[in-house]
Amino acid sequence: MTSATIRIGTRASLLATTQSRHVADLLRERLGREVELVEISTDGDRSQAAGTPLAGSSNTGVFVSALRDALLDGRVDVAVHSLKDLPTYPAEGIALVAVPGREDPRDVVVARDGLTLGELPVGSRVGTGSPRRAAQLHALGLGLEVVGVRGNVDTRIAKVTSGEYDAVVLARAGLARIGRLDDATEVLDPLQMLPAPGQGALAVECRAGSDLATEISAAIDDPRARAAVAAERAVLATLEGGCSAPIGALAEVVEGEDEEELWVRAVALSPDGALAVRMSATGAPADAEGVGTRLAEEMLADGAGRLAHDLISSVDKRQNA
Repeated sequence: MTSATIRIGTRASLLATTQSRHVADLLRERLGREVELVEISTDGDRSQAAGTPLAGSSNTGVFVSALRDALLDGRVDVAVHSLKDLPTYPAEGIALVAVPGREDPRDVVVARDGLTLGELPVGSRVGTGSPRRAAQLHALGLGLEVVGVRGNVDTRIAKVTSGEYDAVVLARAGLARIGRLDDATEVLDPLQMLPAPGQGALAVECRAGSDLATEISAAIDDPRARAAVAAERAVLATLEGGCSAPIGALAEVVEGEDEEELWVRAVALSPDGALAVRMSATGAPADAEGVGTRLAEEMLADGAGRLAHDLISSVDKRQNA
């Protein structure tokens, strides 16, 4: 076994470096290897720092691509991502070698005066940059004004403390990792809001076929976490093929009577939350991708792919009435 230092590529943000340090600590502990972080700057980071959006591109896509480029050209040996940011299609030459133990995947509310969503007055301004969260907030029927928000966790929370927004909705995992979980005023039950596929999980990537990939997989991959996110990502990948609606999914491995079982819940919604297709499925953890794929196919057969069209049709009917 080589003793060379393992170089982990990371973005410079607080959340990204915290996540990368967590993986570095696991590798030091379980492999006995030296590990160093290598900051990779991207156009997305520079644009975000300047407060200007990237034209025609997803920020998360730019961040993932920059880290993968550094991996492929040998600047780093490992890349660490928030798993929910990874595209569902494979990247040539790169392997997802480990999904470490997962943080709580649920969403949380950070609201003024310690309020919950249900306690916010009608018309309260609730910020989110996620179409999935926005649609599910609308579906709750609380009469909230859902508004867009950009920036990192600190920036979003500051909009509440300054009084610009009454609340924001964020991932619990992100707050937990940077030590700001006390800012949350409510943890949302998945019955109210299903998280993004892969939320709360980290993705550890290496160059495909390398000895290091095998070594890291054996050391820090969590089979339960990997099965859960594999099912969620299979739901997402299948729905993306025939559905442009906001999507939430959550899977977990639980103890069955004789063996472990995989439970998966998913929802696809119209952007305004008025229409939704919700389904669940169970299966074997070893067939995680199959369970997720079949669930999504059932959702498409039940109309998930028509949500955006049905919403437009219902609006047209109301306008022409």
